[in-house]
Amino acid sequence: MTYPVIVLPFALLGLCAVLATVRRPQFGARLRASGVTAVVLVVLTIVFDNVMIAAGLFTYPEHLISGIRLGLAPIEDLSYPIVASFALPAVAELLRRPDRNVSRGAQTETGSSR
Repeated sequence: MTYPVIVLPFALLGLCAVLATVRRPQFGARLRASGVTAVVLVVLTIVFDNVMIAAGLFTYPEHLISGIRLGLAPIEDLSYPIVASFALPAVAELLRRPDRNVSRGAQTETGSSR
């Protein structure tokens, strides 16, 4: 199995998680923050992957990668930080409990006026 094929299910699940939060509050702000995070992580990944590969800490079998490289690092390595930058905040949003204090406060005020 090649690295692009390994990434595909995670990218699709991440996309589904992001799309499931489109109607949630602060979607645009969360997407912008994810974009900034993705840029920072991609830059760090490029730098540190190249350093680690140059130091001989690991290599990639040529037949398992696309062949497109940024320095010594295969471009597939960038998919992990990109997917994580968007998927993790989306999953956190999906797991977040709705704020019940707002509705309780309204009930308390209504209930106390009776």
